[in-house]
Amino acid sequence: MTLTDRPRRLRRDGVRELVSETSLSPEDLIAPVFVDATTDERVPIPSMPGHERVPIEQAVDRVEEVLETGVEAVMLFGIPESKDPQGSRAWADDGVVQEATRRITAETDAYVITDVCLCEYTDHGHCGIVEDAAVEDPDLTVKNDETLDLLGKIAVSQAEAGAEMVAPSSMTDGMVGAIREALDGAGFSDVPIMSYAAKYESSFYGPFRDAADGAPAFGDRRHYQMDPANREEATREVRLDVEQGADVLMVKPALPYLDIVRDIDREFDYPVAAYNVSGEYAMLHAAAEKGWLDLDAAATESLLSIKRAGADLILTYFAEDVARRL
Repeated sequence: MTLTDRPRRLRRDGVRELVSETSLSPEDLIAPVFVDATTDERVPIPSMPGHERVPIEQAVDRVEEVLETGVEAVMLFGIPESKDPQGSRAWADDGVVQEATRRITAETDAYVITDVCLCEYTDHGHCGIVEDAAVEDPDLTVKNDETLDLLGKIAVSQAEAGAEMVAPSSMTDGMVGAIREALDGAGFSDVPIMSYAAKYESSFYGPFRDAADGAPAFGDRRHYQMDPANREEATREVRLDVEQGADVLMVKPALPYLDIVRDIDREFDYPVAAYNVSGEYAMLHAAAEKGWLDLDAAATESLLSIKRAGADLILTYFAEDVARRL
């Protein structure tokens, strides 16, 4: 045989690394942090090994732990001390995320991103104001336009507390435009928006809903999160967010939707983020506990595949563990 093209020539040790096409660094990663106003001690999250809810008083310590690994950005999620139908604690000046943000920005060098949503704050667990007949006979479950005003209030309250980026996740039509208008009107035109631009109604969110106490009390989220069968719709959704002023475009979940990550990266000249969600994290841990795979290797490979698909930023529960090995 006469072979002029032998790809294995470049797989020897030494040269293999030189020609590697994709790389990960701690700066690519964002670490989620759960802050709980209902506890005065750290509470392990059983379905997410290695993660905890932390009280407000320990939020700074928790973020310092993240920074020690080389990860520079955190996303804050809050569990409030009380809930109501409107989710009013989400925009309270003394709310859990607002108070944690003040402390973290004052005492650390972390880049603080805040989740803008209502599901953790409403007593019904949905991402906005629900329809009158939402329990018995839902049409779209959440009232769209009534919810937009609340999302703007949340974003402004978080920016006032020091949030450096806000991340709306409710999949409410017009949410980016409403938040951009609210931020600009309050003097926060420099605060960027990382939109959950293509967020699917996924089976992979279960552990997060345990962690953030945000599962719906009735029904599901099919009326506002995207159908997993749809690919072209994602481009339409993302384009609307771009037109309304989004600065970073997120796809959620990540691994089952790498085709969407790739599409968005090719179609739009904006930074692309992908959320390696709780179910993706938990299933690798479960398999590793059975001895079926190497957790460290599988976690790194998973994040590398997300980066290879086109993500510039990866929000992941593996952030600290992977960053330590990079």
